Amino acid sequence: MRKLLFLFTLTALFWFTNAINGFAQNKSDAETYEADVIVYGGTSGAVTAAVQVIKEGKSVIVVSPDKHLGGLSAGGLGFTDTGDKSVIGGLAREFYHRVFMHYDKPDAWKWQKKEEYGNKGQGTPAMDGADRTMWIFEPSVAEKVFEDFVKENNVKIYRDEWLDRGKGLVKMNGRIVSFKTLSGKTFKGKMFIDATYEGDLMASAGVKYHVGREANSVYNEEWNGVQAEVFQHGHYFKNNISPYKVEGDPKSGLLPYVSAEKIARNGSGDNKIQAYCFRMCLSSNPDNRIPFPKPEGYDAAKYELLARVYKAGWTETFNKYDPIPNKKTDTNNHGPFSTDYIGMNYDYPDATYERRKEIIRDHELYQKGLMYFLANDPRVPADVQTEMKKWGLPKDEFKDNGGWPHQIYVREARRMIGLGVMTENETLGKTPVSQSIGMGSYSLDAHNAQRYVKADGFVQNEGDIGVHPKKPYSISYASIVPKKEECQNLFAPLCLSSSHIAFGSIRMEPVFMILGQSAASAAVQAINRKVSVQDVDYAKLKEQLLKDKQKLEL
Repeated sequence: MRKLLFLFTLTALFWFTNAINGFAQNKSDAETYEADVIVYGGTSGAVTAAVQVIKEGKSVIVVSPDKHLGGLSAGGLGFTDTGDKSVIGGLAREFYHRVFMHYDKPDAWKWQKKEEYGNKGQGTPAMDGADRTMWIFEPSVAEKVFEDFVKENNVKIYRDEWLDRGKGLVKMNGRIVSFKTLSGKTFKGKMFIDATYEGDLMASAGVKYHVGREANSVYNEEWNGVQAEVFQHGHYFKNNISPYKVEGDPKSGLLPYVSAEKIARNGSGDNKIQAYCFRMCLSSNPDNRIPFPKPEGYDAAKYELLARVYKAGWTETFNKYDPIPNKKTDTNNHGPFSTDYIGMNYDYPDATYERRKEIIRDHELYQKGLMYFLANDPRVPADVQTEMKKWGLPKDEFKDNGGWPHQIYVREARRMIGLGVMTENETLGKTPVSQSIGMGSYSLDAHNAQRYVKADGFVQNEGDIGVHPKKPYSISYASIVPKKEECQNLFAPLCLSSSHIAFGSIRMEPVFMILGQSAASAAVQAINRKVSVQDVDYAKLKEQLLKDKQKLEL
């Protein structure tokens, strides 16, 4: 009897163990997802890349760290930086056409009559009969357009999935095989597209990159590196303002947000990057307005430098409250002390997720504190305070975040050092570009990178550059692919290979959409011909891009 009981127990244990192992295997299989192309990111460029893969008959998965799609385009940057709109084609132009179609409907105008807003930001049909466009929009409208793109094309998206940057990426024979996210999911593909602002997938794949400003000598440039005493916008101190806690007394110590570091020589390189901010969407409608609250840890003394700017007679507070539909704004940095949190983002590109969250939170508190200061501090001129009290965060935008944008403006982070590098020489037309995959036209626009004390003891900002190309320029295929010895199945259309100052022009949202789409077409070509990204037949790629109405050259 005992022998039979032992045999029965042993048999049961055998079947139980096999069942558990089978369950574990099935669970493992269920946590592995595979497609022809894996797109990492939730930005505007990620969406256009994914849609293009589907349109060309391949499978795609979008792995998005973000819960919301569209990046900055749906995160407050509704007053689009376009440059020459005629060179914006493909899915990017389709996006702006859909925005136009939305605002062409009467029910789109909840807080304002369409006639009152007028036709601001609307394009006219091109000579070839292209559809109407609108380049100014509310964040929620942009997000809806991106979500519509995804639904119509049945794009598979896994949201709030963060790349395991420590040990998640598997690479064999120079190619990415798969990567794992922090939740344990594994994503396998033939081709990979890093469509993030930060370039985390690119960096994890062992691709070389640069953070900061190159010296002018690196690429034979004029506008890269430190640019002290160069003022091409209004974002500098036009009057002599003391940076010390007690005006004129260095022994009293520096005010907040002023660096004690001495300015380097002009044209020299450093690890500094242009400032970040949130592109706040504000509302002036009393029924759709959340007053600016006093933020956690608010300290009015942190804004003493701005108080001194007002005391010196500055009057440009509202110059970049750009109007978007329904009595809202896309509010951008303007002036010597504004929404740009200068010098507080240097470690962001390579930082851990935890540290990035700290930086983002710090930016949020700084900017919320700034708005509260403007609306309430007695050192702010009365007319400014009166006007500020008319504004607040919108109740109907970013509803899950109290009206605050869910995306910080990462103006630059990592930039790949790829097969080819876009520099100011290409963007300014000094050097020809081969194998174009899209075009840019906006000015070489870099925001301030530091706030320092001049030799005369007064404060100044440095890094604000705005150099206009004489005409639109092409962007090379070589700038979105790594060197072959580093990775053979990866594209980086957002953190592309570019010098700091050239990136100041390329980094515009329409261009990111264009490059995302072009990267996707190249990925499909590489899969079809079973070649590396560096060996894609450009003639075939160009044929596809033109078919999709991309603009490649003037």
